[in-house]
Amino acid sequence: MSGPSASSGRILAIDFGMKRMGLAVSDALGITAQGLPTLERTRMADDLGRIRELTEEYSVERVILGNPVGHSGGPTGMSGRVAEFAEKLRRRLGCPVELWDERLTSVEAGRMLRQSGMGIEKRKRAVDRVAATLLLQAYLDYHASERARSRKSEESGPEAPGSAEDGQGVDGRTGGVDSGADE
Repeated sequence: MSGPSASSGRILAIDFGMKRMGLAVSDALGITAQGLPTLERTRMADDLGRIRELTEEYSVERVILGNPVGHSGGPTGMSGRVAEFAEKLRRRLGCPVELWDERLTSVEAGRMLRQSGMGIEKRKRAVDRVAATLLLQAYLDYHASERARSRKSEESGPEAPGSAEDGQGVDGRTGGVDSGADE
């Protein structure tokens, strides 16, 4: 999986749904995500055309499509439809389309909107946009962290296996500190 570089242009995120698609776009530096108006689905050709217009309007160089995996990481009933849509996007747009784990983004979006005190009808219209924004921000944050880790590694040289830097303890467990509590 190749992620964006700090200067690779804008990224469009899509929270795919059968009736609506939530949309978000990154800033030019790939640091922040901003929600766009939700796309009300019509015909596939029209949906693809509108997404193409957005990629041109925002100079998008990569599309992130929410991958609806189950809690265990396996495919869900929507996974096949999302994969088909991803392939159609690749052919239509001619830019990279990457599936990205969207577990719980819609749940988190709904929670955030409920806590904001927004009414149920407004929440229904906003949840897809917020989910796409959360999806894209998670993607951007992950790749920013990976770039920082790579730079740090290049500056300091390779770390020894089991060091605190790699988050793995000598015994291979995450954390790296043996408290002796289970002895």
